[in-house]
Amino acid sequence: MKKIALFASGSGSNAEKIADYFADQEGVSVSLVLTNNPKAGVIDRARRGFGTGRVHAPVVVFDRPTFYQTNQITELLQNQAVDLIVLAGFMWLVPGSLVQAFPNRIVNIHPALLPKFGGKGMYGHFVHEAVVAAGEPESGITIHFVNEHYDEGAVIYQASCPVAPTDTPDEVARKVQVLEHAHYPRVVAEVLASL
Repeated sequence: MKKIALFASGSGSNAEKIADYFADQEGVSVSLVLTNNPKAGVIDRARRGFGTGRVHAPVVVFDRPTFYQTNQITELLQNQAVDLIVLAGFMWLVPGSLVQAFPNRIVNIHPALLPKFGGKGMYGHFVHEAVVAAGEPESGITIHFVNEHYDEGAVIYQASCPVAPTDTPDEVARKVQVLEHAHYPRVVAEVLASL
């Protein structure tokens, strides 16, 4: 059995798409959901079994000192024999000790075509606002491995969407989210299969 741990800080729509994708697959389970936000929507989604209602994984809520000043999260993931860590809207930089414990086994999705519009503070609406302000003709998603720096790990997959001159950041966000939901679960499955 290959085990996935999902990290999310917000509503959890990508986490839900991933959990639902694997709900009927033999040999793969979402074994943990972790969040740094005690009010994150992903908690409610996980507790009801995500969209299918059949993926019941324990939820772990942690704070900044636990994540950065102890090895509790790394040890938890190791003790659970997690094969792949998937960041699905997780907003904190992953500590080097966790990256080293799971080399090329932590993936993230970024709502732009890296290396453009990446780095500290570039997430969610900040990315889409920057894309529109720059007059970019396209945006998209980048799925990449995680290293010790924001958005600098090796790229696994990219997909793009057009950005019209009249598009607002909210319209770009909607286009990008369609790509996220369409591609992230499949790419996670491909990475998992390669382990």
